[in-house]
Amino acid sequence: MTRFIHDKFAKDYLEELLKDYGEVKPSEKVSGEIKEIDVLFTPSKQQSSNLQVLGLLGRFAEYPAILEPFRNPASTDEICDCILKLLEVKGGLRREAKANKTKLQEEKIPKLWIFTPTISERLLFSFNVNQKEGWLSGVYFLGDALRTAIVAIHQLPETPETLWLRLLGRGSKQEQAIVELQALPLNHPYQKATLELVYNLRENLRINQELDTDDRELIMRLEPLYQRDKEQAIQSGEQRLIIRQLNRRIGEIDASLIERVQGLSIEQLENLGEALLDFSSVADLSAWLNQQQG
Repeated sequence: MTRFIHDKFAKDYLEELLKDYGEVKPSEKVSGEIKEIDVLFTPSKQQSSNLQVLGLLGRFAEYPAILEPFRNPASTDEICDCILKLLEVKGGLRREAKANKTKLQEEKIPKLWIFTPTISERLLFSFNVNQKEGWLSGVYFLGDALRTAIVAIHQLPETPETLWLRLLGRGSKQEQAIVELQALPLNHPYQKATLELVYNLRENLRINQELDTDDRELIMRLEPLYQRDKEQAIQSGEQRLIIRQLNRRIGEIDASLIERVQGLSIEQLENLGEALLDFSSVADLSAWLNQQQG
């Protein structure tokens, strides 16, 4: 059951990160036996330099891509199934090109990226993988004709470039990535949306009775972050409400006073909400703030 929870998180998460850069199709069905691609991504014709903000994931999204994230270590059969999906997609593109009497351009064929939290050296050896110059450790390529790479998340260096992939890992690797996510600037384009998805994952896991050790530790790791962000959201809402009330009561207040109001605790904001009924001027507000800080 928890595997499906993590699968949904991974699909929603990748769609959220990539939707600004092209067409994202989660759970895309392919021909043959009923199979589903986790995420099929087609980049926009006008490539955006903003892809760099996604680091290594952004490099994967420079070209059409099939993204297959695994919560548990991918097995030999699962990796082979992913390759089969890629070959079926390629076959469909070839048939379409033939029907249109055009030549299939190689850059139109997706590349397959398999994300696995861990993988054994024995399994990697069985696929005769190699590491390419210019790519980070943990990224293993199969033969060029297969257009496939296995990304061993536990082997990725803990750098900003790999953050968005390490969030799909497990155990300490994922926990460290969550800490780094929370520490990003508040104006980062993907921090807020990603934290919301992570917190949704936390809620879905909490109502499940069959949790493994990693999931229990993940919930414990997220609890203080969730409570802190919840309190910050409440405080931010209180600030906006109080500032609107002050503007109506005593006129527009300047930026310096707004900054002082924003520095108040939730308890102080509640006290200010009661006191402002007695204010008749900006001087009254300033005096009240001086009293709080004195």
